[in-house]
Amino acid sequence: MRILFIITRHNGLSQRVWLELKFLENELEVHVATNAELMIKEVEKYSPDIIICPFLKTPIPKKIWKNYKCLIVHPGIKGDRGAYSLDWAIMRNKKEWGVTIIEAIDDMDAGSIWSSHTFPMRETTKSNLYRHEVTQAAEKGIMQAVQNFQNPFFKPEPLDYANPKIKGRWNAPVKRNDRKIDWNANSAEIIRKIRASDSTPGVLDSFYGESYFMFGACNEGKLRGSPKRIIARRHGAICIGTGNGAIWISHLKKKRGGIKLPATLALDNMLSTIPESNLDLLDDYENVPTFREISYVEVNNVGFLHFDFYNGAMCTDQCDRLANALKEIKQRDIRVIVLMGGYDIWSNGIHLNVIENSECAADESWNNINAINDLVREIIQTDKQYVISAMQGNAGAGGVMLALAADKVFARQGIVLNPPYKKLGLYGSEYWTYLLPRRVGQKNALKITEECLPISTKEAIKMGLIDDAFGEDVLTFTNNIKEIAYDFVADTSLGDLINEKNKTRKYDETKKSLEKYRAEELEKMYEIFYTPDSAYHVQRHHFVH
Repeated sequence: MRILFIITRHNGLSQRVWLELKFLENELEVHVATNAELMIKEVEKYSPDIIICPFLKTPIPKKIWKNYKCLIVHPGIKGDRGAYSLDWAIMRNKKEWGVTIIEAIDDMDAGSIWSSHTFPMRETTKSNLYRHEVTQAAEKGIMQAVQNFQNPFFKPEPLDYANPKIKGRWNAPVKRNDRKIDWNANSAEIIRKIRASDSTPGVLDSFYGESYFMFGACNEGKLRGSPKRIIARRHGAICIGTGNGAIWISHLKKKRGGIKLPATLALDNMLSTIPESNLDLLDDYENVPTFREISYVEVNNVGFLHFDFYNGAMCTDQCDRLANALKEIKQRDIRVIVLMGGYDIWSNGIHLNVIENSECAADESWNNINAINDLVREIIQTDKQYVISAMQGNAGAGGVMLALAADKVFARQGIVLNPPYKKLGLYGSEYWTYLLPRRVGQKNALKITEECLPISTKEAIKMGLIDDAFGEDVLTFTNNIKEIAYDFVADTSLGDLINEKNKTRKYDETKKSLEKYRAEELEKMYEIFYTPDSAYHVQRHHFVH
């Protein structure tokens, strides 16, 4: 079947659905919508059987939906309408939400319903909810809608508010006043508003006489402060007092011309009197909530290393801290190390926003790539434990290579992998010239890096990029990972596995050393970083801004 995607941006949701439909051998084309005229031309040129809009912020021209079946993915329950569905659902503290596939007509989101799937709401950010439950429900909904389209007897359900099963409503745009924070309110209410605006547009407030949008809110269970007073800082985040305690804000974006940055970096030198509140890697903080990017749990001779970095970006300091954490746990008496990453995103490699904000982008790029290389090398050279990468969320560029450094690589079913560096004008590092070919072979490694296409977990397994994928949701995936790790420890042949991997590493080293791979990669990266008008600097600037 000929399917045309019309999208505003080819995001994680649209990529996942595209990959699933492609796997079923449909013929697909993607059109990024800029204006109505180009939309009409693309449709007439491609002449699709059906048009699907997984992520579209502009209306479809009447000329298109009158002549072609156009299905819109709406992140809301049946009857929900308007552009701020998830924002309102979180702010109204809904216990259940969903995704509905709607036929395009003149009235926004008022067309007939082709499929709908609901899910229980979690206390999380809009972006996290979108990347997980919404994406999963959208995939199910689109696959069902495509099946319905092929069924000549199927009739879509008209939107009828007299039907008691239709529980949604029209949502007016969320105004800035709706998101306004009252710092005298309780922490949960404040966090809910900020999470409803993450990752866009953020919640506006002022600090030290300057207006900033806030992102990455989480609760603090120990520290207390007067409302709106910044009382502590930790690894780029700031802790702010509320009406009944305190919360952490990880990122800020200056209202005028700013980019999203770790909060302490955005506030620059204004925090000199604010105390640092550091945590030891092995400190469980007495099981109370707090801001923590890197944490460690040890059970049954297995060490689970969690690293939850905002949007999966890893700056120089974060890479250094994670490498040091890994060095520390490698000295412990454990048999298996599981690299858990974060709940939301596994990793997207170097931190482009921090690089863009630095005084010298070339120097910070160089520092960042070397820091993540040090981390990857630390994983590769783990000789006393068996290492598992457990990818709970999507990964891109160096983040994919980071996962491949482990002995086994498992992923949550349906996540999207984007290994190529080329779209950002980079050659790439993280020992990819060693790690990628050893998994998929030289031919597939070249194909992956040159084609610059997203890869589904099904494709990744088929080509050997990862070992397996399972668990539709994070809880199921992580429970399975724990059992796999415990089984490795219980297996009497684990010692043989570790000995065998060490022999292979020694053999590989005699053929070509890790330092040689690194030097060759970095030679190309150095030239890119220190060429002022290289494609990398131009594309990074556009990506960030």
